[in-house]
Amino acid sequence: DDDPDALAMTENILSDQDFELIKVSNATEVGLKAAQLLPDLILLDFLMPEIDGFQVCMALRDNDLTRSIPIMAVTAYAGKGDEDRILSAGAEAYVSKPISVAKFIESVQQVLHR
Repeated sequence: DDDPDALAMTENILSDQDFELIKVSNATEVGLKAAQLLPDLILLDFLMPEIDGFQVCMALRDNDLTRSIPIMAVTAYAGKGDEDRILSAGAEAYVSKPISVAKFIESVQQVLHR
């Protein structure tokens, strides 16, 4: 997420649920860190400067190392058809901002099958 407040809130929510978090500062770094660390889940904002989440998601799906890592969109995109576009790009789940804490946790747990 490129919004420091949204990132801090996401960190607080997930830390309270005992998730280990790895932050990256830009879209390019997502692919590099994901291929290196192979996380259980990638939370991806689709509305970012420079490289948007659609491009990042498709690049992650095109990489053999990151293809199977679940991606959950956490984004301000909330218009008609946005969810379909995001899921078509390769994300498994979609949560629109502002997020509901309960829905967000539930979505993360569903994607991770917890």
